[in-house]
Amino acid sequence: MDFTGPIIAFLFIIVVVSLLLKKYNPHAVLLFSGLIMMMISWFLNYDIDSLLKLESLENKLKIGFKSSSGESNTFNNILDFFKYIGFLFQIKHAKVCLLIMTIGGFVSYINFIGASSSLVNLVTRPLNIFKKHPHIAAVLVIPIGQLLFICIPSAAGLGLLLMASVFPVLVNLGVSRLSAVSVITACTALGMGPASAMSNKASEFAYGDSEMIITYFANQIHLALPITMVFIIVYYITNKYFDSREGKDEVIITNSLKENHAPAIYALIPILPIILLVFFSKIMNSTIILDTSTAMFISVFIALIFELFFKRNLKSVFNSLNLFWSGMGNIFKTVVTLIIVADIFASGLLSLNFINALIYISENLGLVAVGIGVMMVFLIFLSAMIMGSGNAAFFSFGPLAPEITQRFNLQALEFILPMNLAASMGRTVSPVSGVLIATAEIAQVSSMQIVKRNIIPMIVGLLVMIIYHFI
Repeated sequence: MDFTGPIIAFLFIIVVVSLLLKKYNPHAVLLFSGLIMMMISWFLNYDIDSLLKLESLENKLKIGFKSSSGESNTFNNILDFFKYIGFLFQIKHAKVCLLIMTIGGFVSYINFIGASSSLVNLVTRPLNIFKKHPHIAAVLVIPIGQLLFICIPSAAGLGLLLMASVFPVLVNLGVSRLSAVSVITACTALGMGPASAMSNKASEFAYGDSEMIITYFANQIHLALPITMVFIIVYYITNKYFDSREGKDEVIITNSLKENHAPAIYALIPILPIILLVFFSKIMNSTIILDTSTAMFISVFIALIFELFFKRNLKSVFNSLNLFWSGMGNIFKTVVTLIIVADIFASGLLSLNFINALIYISENLGLVAVGIGVMMVFLIFLSAMIMGSGNAAFFSFGPLAPEITQRFNLQALEFILPMNLAASMGRTVSPVSGVLIATAEIAQVSSMQIVKRNIIPMIVGLLVMIIYHFI
């Protein structure tokens, strides 16, 4: 086997990691590294069409990286690399990109009208029952927060909401600031559900269609339950140990959450998409099947009706809809573009025969599919730690999983599911992730101190996930 391309691809991975560590813009790094790798593959006369499975699209999209005579090194074909970017936006990812934008718009709107705060206030009230057992109260935040994360799928956004509402409660119960902030960040360690951009993309990788999100969500829950139990036990032990060594904070912290004037019934709004998607699905034997984008639009429409009923100001309610459109725009410039450039990076690796080489080496070393799967899980976890973004890590390496599993006659789900959760866990131990930076600032601690508290539970959780899923 010719290893020229795979070696070049490996060198590019090293360069990309080093640039990301130096805080270079990840979108630009992934875009240009991917394009350059594809161009190198083109000059090396690799069969890009076959490696990227573009044969069926050549006539339809005029993308073939070949001239009409079959030659691969012609100046006209340079345009194909830019056409490929258009193809990713217009066709390959068009559906999931719209879906993710509607999720972003919905999250932005429910935050604006106070529905997110209403839900957080409602589900965190039981914590006051455990005044005599503060560390139990602390670890109970984890399952509660993970349920909230399904409905409020922004790690930094949920982290800030919990820091404003739950953090003061925990500290005043006697939990140290570091213990409190660590369990709050742990709430974002398992990104799941129909409102998650990563989960929807994972569903597409696993089943070939993001509309299978409810089925994929059921698989996520099955894998997440034992991990959550491990988190509760390990966080309880490690935080109690660290607190006994470092001492408790002699400080009283007041609730910094702005008074929420939204009616209590607004707590229903964030979970509306999940209710709709479950009710109108094959699980309920419904004759009407809703996709996630439609569920988001319906939920926003219902939220507008709530707003109009309680505020009785048509002009103000109509103006508030701008928050939905702005949210769609914000998620486009961050997550959607990240999906595109990460796919280009993955395409670059594929075009240089990196995956075929990886499988060839693994087979010669005696590694079976499980060994490669475990390696991919650790790769995603470490990438998320370095990048500070679970999305960036997963969108970069997730597209490789279906190609690998197909070679071993396995379902893509076998690799995608643990890779999906590993990306979220890796973000939780990244000192440069948005959620750790934001929560550390409010708790008046360093992000590295939070990493110290999170690293043991996350590694234990990762190992339990691997054993439970693969063995």
